[in-house]
Amino acid sequence: MTISVVIPCYNVGEHVEEVISGLPDEITWIIAVNDCSTDNTESVLLRLQTENKKLIYIRHEKNKGVGGAMMTGYKKSLELKADISIKMDGDGQMDPANILDLIRPICDNLADFTKGNRFKDLKSLRLMPFNRRMGNLGLSFLIKAASGYWNIFDPTNGFTAIRRDALMNVDFNKIDHRYFFESSILIELYYCNAVVMDIPMTAVYGKEVSGLSPAGSFLKFPPKLIYAMGRRILLKYFLFDFNIASLYIIFGLPLFIFGTVFGIFNFIWYSQQHLAAPTGTVVIPTLLIILGFQLLLSAVSYDISNYPKRQ
Repeated sequence: MTISVVIPCYNVGEHVEEVISGLPDEITWIIAVNDCSTDNTESVLLRLQTENKKLIYIRHEKNKGVGGAMMTGYKKSLELKADISIKMDGDGQMDPANILDLIRPICDNLADFTKGNRFKDLKSLRLMPFNRRMGNLGLSFLIKAASGYWNIFDPTNGFTAIRRDALMNVDFNKIDHRYFFESSILIELYYCNAVVMDIPMTAVYGKEVSGLSPAGSFLKFPPKLIYAMGRRILLKYFLFDFNIASLYIIFGLPLFIFGTVFGIFNFIWYSQQHLAAPTGTVVIPTLLIILGFQLLLSAVSYDISNYPKRQ
């Protein structure tokens, strides 16, 4: 298989040479995309290009973000007809020694997309900065629900590999160009029925500062993830297919909402009248809430067990 490594580069002049020199011999092409860096990244990459015939240098005239840089790199990788395209950051936080483990499931036809998981190694987890650990934990559940890939963890991990045919099926127009890139590509892969697999690995943490704070993540990501989850449910269970989970949602959601609203309304009304609510007025919304919740829980259970997988 021909393998390309796409490296989005923004102010990584201090680290990118070490990253490129550490890549294994199995790599066919190294695509470095300079996303309008303001440091010496360009001079370093131009020098490396003269020394390494595998290196392909691309420069953005305007900063497009990590997602924009990856789209440029992915398009070049498709143009080169690479069988596997790997994403690897240029800041030295991803160990090139993990690359062979990352691509092995794709080579063995066990997965279409693989990604690193830093949470299966307790030693690596302790080394992870506290703010990143909390940010990953807080966003993981929402990303699982939005993408439909309940089988993965550490969904914001940017160390990934993708099979050529899966990459060709992804709608690039739907991919976010900034820090939502990793989440958005998972969301779009779901519609391609791509099989995604976690690969346990360690991460390297130096003095680099993440460009997105946990507070920024919680402000920017949830609205996008909630929208993506609603879109996925609508398309998956009411447009592309109609199954038992669709019925659970159709009956469960109205029952739960009506029971909740009816119960709150009666609680407020009887409280204002200083009256004890009749037994039936209490029991009916309680039953509706329980029944609606059980149906919705069944829909979630069905969804969790039906992520894309090899038959």
